[in-house]
Amino acid sequence: MSGERRKPYPFHQIEPKWQAIWEERQRFHAPNPGDKNFDQSKPKFYILDMFPYPSGAGLHVGHPEGYTATDIVARYKRMRGFNVLHPMGWDAFGLPAEQYAIKTGKHPAITTRENVAKFKRQLQRIGFSYDWQREINTTDPRYYKWTQWIFLQIYNSWFNPATHKAEPISTYRGENPDEVRLAYVADVPVNWCPELGTVLANEEVVDGKSELGGFPVVRRPMRQWMLRITAYAERLLNELERLDWPEAIKLLQRNWIGRSEGTEIDFEIADRGSRSTDSRIRVFTTRPDTLYGATYMVLAPEHSLVDLIVTEEQWPAIREYRARAAQKSDLERTDLAKEKTGVFTGAYAVNPVNNERIPIWVADYVLLGYGTGAIMGVPAHDQRDLEFAQKFDLPIREVVQPPGDENPIGFVGEGIAINSPIIEGLPTGEAKKKITKWLEQHDAGKGAINYKLRDWLFSRQRYWGEPLPILWKSGKHEALSENELPVVPPLLDDYKPTGTGEPPLAKAKDWVRYSDRALRETNTMPQWAGSCWYYLRFCDPGNDKRFVGEKAERYWMGSAKPGGVDLYVGGTEHAVLHLLYARFWHKVLFDLGYVSKPEPFQRLVNQGIILGEDNQKMSKSRGNIVNPDDVIDQYGTDAFRCYEMFMGPLEQMKPWSMRGVEGVARFLARVWRLFVVENQEGNWVLSGRIIQVDPKKAQRKMTHATIKKVTEDIESFSFNTAISQMMIFVNEFTNAETIPLSAMRTFLVLLNPFAPHLTSELWERLNAKFRDDLRDITEQEWPGYDQRFLVEDDVEIAIQVNGKVRDRMRMSTSATHNEIKTAALTNPKIQKFTTGKVVRNVVVVPKRLVNIVV
Repeated sequence: MSGERRKPYPFHQIEPKWQAIWEERQRFHAPNPGDKNFDQSKPKFYILDMFPYPSGAGLHVGHPEGYTATDIVARYKRMRGFNVLHPMGWDAFGLPAEQYAIKTGKHPAITTRENVAKFKRQLQRIGFSYDWQREINTTDPRYYKWTQWIFLQIYNSWFNPATHKAEPISTYRGENPDEVRLAYVADVPVNWCPELGTVLANEEVVDGKSELGGFPVVRRPMRQWMLRITAYAERLLNELERLDWPEAIKLLQRNWIGRSEGTEIDFEIADRGSRSTDSRIRVFTTRPDTLYGATYMVLAPEHSLVDLIVTEEQWPAIREYRARAAQKSDLERTDLAKEKTGVFTGAYAVNPVNNERIPIWVADYVLLGYGTGAIMGVPAHDQRDLEFAQKFDLPIREVVQPPGDENPIGFVGEGIAINSPIIEGLPTGEAKKKITKWLEQHDAGKGAINYKLRDWLFSRQRYWGEPLPILWKSGKHEALSENELPVVPPLLDDYKPTGTGEPPLAKAKDWVRYSDRALRETNTMPQWAGSCWYYLRFCDPGNDKRFVGEKAERYWMGSAKPGGVDLYVGGTEHAVLHLLYARFWHKVLFDLGYVSKPEPFQRLVNQGIILGEDNQKMSKSRGNIVNPDDVIDQYGTDAFRCYEMFMGPLEQMKPWSMRGVEGVARFLARVWRLFVVENQEGNWVLSGRIIQVDPKKAQRKMTHATIKKVTEDIESFSFNTAISQMMIFVNEFTNAETIPLSAMRTFLVLLNPFAPHLTSELWERLNAKFRDDLRDITEQEWPGYDQRFLVEDDVEIAIQVNGKVRDRMRMSTSATHNEIKTAALTNPKIQKFTTGKVVRNVVVVPKRLVNIVV
């Protein structure tokens, strides 16, 4: 017994016991429609965590924060009578496993399998009520078969602007379907890391180096697979409105999509003759009213027109400048604080409104992937253009007069058009409309809507990813037959980059040669692919005939609102790309009739970051990582879970504190001792104070107040204040002579979602003595509160004598003036101050005080 006594309570025995029972009884399995034990009468609730990438390091205490919150809600919803789908799986493709394979020769599948086992053991130890029968892994061929299948649906579709949705490519009536496919091939500038041998997304590049390994990254054009997400820009933007997401996340999505209304303007390239597409430069601007102020143009270094217009004298400088620009990330190039650089091409364009020849420059602050890759420089009314013009001594012409005495140079707001004959004297709004109409009439431009959103660069030069189900024949691509899925990556002798820019799969010559006439695509999908649809597979993970069964999808994704998943919880690091990509895939599947709802996630909640005890972000280099296993060894799983929620509001950033864990562990020990006592033999036995008796008035009121508070706090994700209320409850009952059984059962149900092991054990011990309810605690209904028991029917009233408080008394809230006065005057303690004296006045302030003047 000595080991047990050193712990606040015997959690080391209780917690493994109940985890084994839950596993044996499959207590948290959610049957599908048509399965045994499925209850059609219950409403559904689909609650989902953003599934993790299983790294070799395992979990730190920040990872389970969101998982604990969803587990509390899942357990609560089951008790509220819902069929709850609460699954877990693994987003397991990724560059770290491939890099480890390059170093060690160990196949990434082996490393991934070991990492998954570690993560799963840790999650199961925390007692999460996941339906482990639905576990999925994006690296499982049975899973990525359907990832590849969805890619083929995208490949074989186009976005019909007339119907504003995706349709089968067979409905396209144009000459070249490849021009409109939602999945297409293009030569685009990419972040290429020679050391890693792959293309990196912008967010994987930090200060010109790879986030993983810190290797140099350069910009270079490469043939890439792209997904035409821009076709869905308007729907992705508009259909955000009906989702229950934090407004800050919606704003991030809106800004990423970046819708802007403006005008496309064509500038003829001087001295090139015919009006062909390579004889003019098209720009997009939201301020066409400043066109008269355009004194130069700038092309992105990668713009295709640069090669056609640069003069022989300027070519060496352009070539050198391009090489330098290729070393920079998009973020570095657009940094407002950096010094402006550029090179003159030697060519000129013609401003359509005044026929003025203006020089064409190349500068890296213009990106090929944004707008048209070209801008008109209006230095008087754009800060970057002004800095560029001042650096290279280019003309600066004021064309907008600001209100008041503000200096026009550098003014970017709305004002009155000046030095602009066609629109002279017009306010900005009217000037925009008039100049746009003039451009349209003269075939020099048109009104347009532009998006910052770019098409999704979808291919990676990696081994450890889903192979693209595409064949190449005579330089043209075509889809692999669906009955040949999954396409499994071949075994390789080594996983090192080829050094040529070709993906590692190109090394498997026999695998690549599909037939005498066809070669396999050797690029793989990005890690985003598997996470774009995993929430659908969780609905029906064992289905080998369809990516998700229709009945299962309609049930678990069904709702009166547009989103299918009722609650989605994860970190803000996925606030843009993952959510945007998943919404895009889902909308394509919806358009094609494969899913029943237009949006994947109805409600989104983001948990905050848990910092180390030093208030810094947890990292190996800082040495401040806290392993949940260490916390659980010392204080138990339930203390770990409760502390994760007690730290503060879920969405806020907060530091870890082992002293805080200790405090929560003491609370759970008080709960334990409220129910059980240690006998002379050192065994824990049920307390004799717990009896079947009606609660006293104050006890009943505390019980119903706690039901109300905990219920409302779970619904609002205010878990910290729910725990605070339960601490108050325990304090109220700790010194009671008798403890009503009914109040204790209610309390255990309320605490169960937070501390499921402790409450299950105490419930079982109650059942061993009392026969009033022998069902398991997980089968209990969530209690309701009665507002009548929360009404304050008596109040404390202070009794003063000559303005000094001498005693206090409790009186009914309905007591009359005379009843309060009489009670005060007959109070024994008060009579000590009034006996033998004349009571001159008695002032009664209802429900507050009585002042006796003697």
